Amino acid sequence: MAIDRRREAGGGGRPLPEENGSVPGAVGGGAAAPPGPPPANAAGAEIQALPVPPPAAACSPLLLDYDGSVLPFLGGLSGRYQRTLVLLTWVPALVIGFSKFSDSFLLDQPDFWCREADGQGNWSGTLAPIHANHSGNGSIFPPPGLPTPAGGNASECGCREWHYRIRAGLVQNVVSKWDLVCDSAWKVHIAKFSLLVGLIFGHLITGCIADWVGRRPVLLFSVIFILIFGLTVALSVNVTMFSTLRFFEGFCLAGIVLSLYALRIELCPPGHRFMITMVASFIEMAGQFLMPGLAALCRDWQVLQAVIICPFLLMLFYWVIFPESLRWLMATQQFEASKELILQFTHKNRMNTESDIKGVVPELEKEITRRPKKVCIVKVVGTRNLWKNIVVLCVNSLTGYGIHHCFAKSMMGHEAKMAITHNFYADYYTMAGIALASCLAMCPVVGFLGRRGGLLLFMILTALASLLQLGLLNLIGKYSQLPDSGMSDSVKDKFSVAFSIVGMFSSHAVGSLSVFFCAEITPTVIRGGGLGLVLASAGFGRLTAPIMELHNQKGYFLHHVIFACCTLICIICILLLPESKNQNLPENIPDGEHYTRQPLLPHKKGEQPLLLTNSELKDYSGLHDSAAVSDGISENTTANGMKSM
Repeated sequence: MAIDRRREAGGGGRPLPEENGSVPGAVGGGAAAPPGPPPANAAGAEIQALPVPPPAAACSPLLLDYDGSVLPFLGGLSGRYQRTLVLLTWVPALVIGFSKFSDSFLLDQPDFWCREADGQGNWSGTLAPIHANHSGNGSIFPPPGLPTPAGGNASECGCREWHYRIRAGLVQNVVSKWDLVCDSAWKVHIAKFSLLVGLIFGHLITGCIADWVGRRPVLLFSVIFILIFGLTVALSVNVTMFSTLRFFEGFCLAGIVLSLYALRIELCPPGHRFMITMVASFIEMAGQFLMPGLAALCRDWQVLQAVIICPFLLMLFYWVIFPESLRWLMATQQFEASKELILQFTHKNRMNTESDIKGVVPELEKEITRRPKKVCIVKVVGTRNLWKNIVVLCVNSLTGYGIHHCFAKSMMGHEAKMAITHNFYADYYTMAGIALASCLAMCPVVGFLGRRGGLLLFMILTALASLLQLGLLNLIGKYSQLPDSGMSDSVKDKFSVAFSIVGMFSSHAVGSLSVFFCAEITPTVIRGGGLGLVLASAGFGRLTAPIMELHNQKGYFLHHVIFACCTLICIICILLLPESKNQNLPENIPDGEHYTRQPLLPHKKGEQPLLLTNSELKDYSGLHDSAAVSDGISENTTANGMKSM
């Protein structure tokens, strides 16, 4: 065993003697003889290994320092062409907002009654109407489905013909078209599943493809297929066809969202990334606020679906006007395409190449023959720090979007007794307003505390709101039952609504900030895969809402308790994350590994910091190998090759 370790560890220095004192041949060390044909009289000699080709020279660090050399050369965001590209990533956000919040209108469960109740089709007093509450969160996902109390019993569901009163501004929607009530009500939840599951699979798959073939092809092919599947949804002949096509529509929508998010991040210098991302979020929320008016104008769900999808036709022109991400081309060492794109940037910005003080273009010409080096997200498994950061942010995203439904249900009430109002538009805009307030609060908080500090603050607020709602409300409920307590159920309901609003406010910020944080700390070569993982985790959290509805809210309390425990775990894990505010984006996996966590509060002058910075880190990677070599020599052989006693 010691001999094998000596052979593995001794490749870079003098060849170690074998157990019989002979020197092994064809060792890749500097003292080994040059390879040549073996002597003719060397009977039984081992076949010599082929010479190891010299390792390829490392790429120029100037080209890999995109934020420090390439982006300043191109003018940052002051260039006209860069500003145009950022604007082009904002424009589709409005249409994306329409698509994400369309479920609130297409699948709204209306009030219904049986036409056979009397001869004139009046309201049946025995069949209670269904009041389906709605919510919106202004994020990159559709609004969480809220609890829907069941109406009617088995005997009343034997009606042949139903009459509907849709409150979402439409004359007819999917539920009323195919009578998805009573025994068929579960199909509505399956239809909600289809879009969410399509988003989950779309984020996972298109993220990996974007790292391999580029952001631009993923964006354009997703646009083409969402036009095909989205317009076909409007022609569905039954709910099965509708749900299947909605899955593929969600898959393609995920590709558009992910590629635009990555392109937006990679276009910006460090000081502008967060605000440019937040502008896109505000535009998407504008789509959420405008959606009721659009539904009222269309009147029919098929017309509404077609109106939502048709604006994607304009994105077909992106094939001509939108280039590939220059940062991704440089990180994957596609220098020939990078040179062409840099010349395009300088031409569009009317820049002179003589302003290249650092010599980016000459260095690019030297490396132009280098082969591309693409990386898959699975490579992150072999890292020490990067995979932990991504997992922590995925859990944060899952918790933030998962617990959002718990707060929404508590505010609206399981039996609609704590609802703010039974008006659809009031409920819809209440949820949208909470999301808008959350996004507005994120801007100063993240600007002052940074990414990690802001995420920690919002997660603490989420945990406090959840624990107080689970514990304090039960205590208030017990005291309210006492005759002389002076408390009533209305006090408990008011506290529940207050905690729910705070919880939805903070959990929305946690989910959105986790996605942005992951996009910053994930290296460019695998940013698509990292974004896909955190967005898919958020989708799994969102998926708990229709699952709870499908089971008629059974296990809701346990659901809330589990996510409340997850918030406590996340608070501890957030402390392990690095801070990416005003930092250059990592371009490759070693850059991502060098992101070290800093203390939340700067240490005082003269105080020894507990955590080392990048400049203070030392390399101890050869320590174990050196110990193994010395151990093997001392146990088995001496320096002259004689075996020790």
